[in-house]
Amino acid sequence: MPDVSGLATDGLLTFSGAPGSPYTRKMLAVLRYRRIPYRFIIGSHATEGLPRAKPPLLPTFYLPDASGEVEAVTDSTPLIRRFEQDYDGRHVVPSDPALALLDALIEDYADEWLTKAMFHYRWTYAADIDRAARVLPTWARGPLSDADLARYAGEFSGRQIPRLRYVGSHEGTGPVIEASYGRFLDALEDHLRTHSFILGGRPGAGDFGVFGQMTQLAHFDPTPMALTLARAPRAFGWVMRVEDLSGLQPDDADWLAPEALPETVTAILGEIGRVYAPLLLANAAALQSGAETVRLVIDGADWTQQPFAYQGKCLAWLRRDYQTLSAKDRARFDAVIAASGCEVLFK
Repeated sequence: MPDVSGLATDGLLTFSGAPGSPYTRKMLAVLRYRRIPYRFIIGSHATEGLPRAKPPLLPTFYLPDASGEVEAVTDSTPLIRRFEQDYDGRHVVPSDPALALLDALIEDYADEWLTKAMFHYRWTYAADIDRAARVLPTWARGPLSDADLARYAGEFSGRQIPRLRYVGSHEGTGPVIEASYGRFLDALEDHLRTHSFILGGRPGAGDFGVFGQMTQLAHFDPTPMALTLARAPRAFGWVMRVEDLSGLQPDDADWLAPEALPETVTAILGEIGRVYAPLLLANAAALQSGAETVRLVIDGADWTQQPFAYQGKCLAWLRRDYQTLSAKDRARFDAVIAASGCEVLFK
């Protein structure tokens, strides 16, 4: 059983997760890049005696609360912002307020839309289901007999496949998800011909959000892995590089200026505006009206899914940050997203 008493005082950030969790991989990469010392616990079998997160999400960080007691904390986006305050240097949130909001928008797209592609491919195609079902349980438990592994594989896939409805993946929306992932790959590949990261020569939170999803899409699940390698070899290799950026020496001058973003970034924003922005608005409207189903047209096709309360919060957070911008920075941000389709989020 872990020694809980020292978790808040030994200088190591302690958290649990699994290699098959894109958000776990996202946070591991952030901590490595920022050179923040950490203790990583793999598998639920090794977290007995630690507080439980509600709901139980990966990764789970064990952090001191206001009274100094250890509590379980999840959600990568606010955790990144918390660590921006707690640790100096090598920041992943740009110092320019307009650019920081742009980075947050890209991170949100990765966390909430690109993850649809990850979950869709993993639990739709037979080869992907087979690989995930047989490998993912080995990360959550200790040694397993053949019989136990077969049993856990069946239980795992049986639990996850029905969850496709939560990300909106079904026969009607699958082609939309796959077409969007292909366009995003093309845009990222084009951008990586001339830039190291999405917003310049150093990574932002948006890079780590994209990276987290692509650790699975490009390097684990067979169907999107083959697609990524064939269509975007630079992006395929970029994922390997972002895994550990502890040796990168960033400088503030490495950020692109919002007024001088290349067309390749505009193309990425265009994909966000094409698919994710209309979904966020429709989801918010469904939550407000109490509708049981989100219905809209995305990329010319009917899209239906259950309303998702968390994505309602995502929209509210983006709008809150937009309102906190000065008039000058708001105008600069508006100029960047004009005609991308993203501007509807902030009206």
